[in-house]
Amino acid sequence: MKVILLQDIKGTGKKDQIVETSDGYARNYLLPRKLAKEATSEALNAIEKSRSADRHREEVRKQEAEQRSRELKGKVIQLEVKGGENGKLYGSVTNDQIANALKQQHGIEIDKRKLEQDEPIKSAGQAFVTLKLYPGISTRMIVNVKI
Repeated sequence: MKVILLQDIKGTGKKDQIVETSDGYARNYLLPRKLAKEATSEALNAIEKSRSADRHREEVRKQEAEQRSRELKGKVIQLEVKGGENGKLYGSVTNDQIANALKQQHGIEIDKRKLEQDEPIKSAGQAFVTLKLYPGISTRMIVNVKI
């Protein structure tokens, strides 16, 4: 019997996958527990529409990330932090500080976990930060640190 899985089932398949199972397994285990539904033509069409909508949403997210990458390319983030003699900082510049400065200066809100520093920023001057906007799409920005 062909069924469409409604959730991941170990040893059987993943959610929204169409699998061929024995009649007894489907009727006595999968269907009563609402783990699967019969693979009728209506259900198959609904699954295909759902997959198409998911692909479209992912494409839109990717296009938005590419647009944001083009907007941010070449922009400079100005940071003023406390430091001592010779341009050394007290501590280092954190991703949270960079994300807050980006929001204040350019009006773009980014999660601090999407920022990646090549090395910790521990002195005044310019440093590079990579923003990961989407898998495979990232942009580098300059952080100008002043004491």
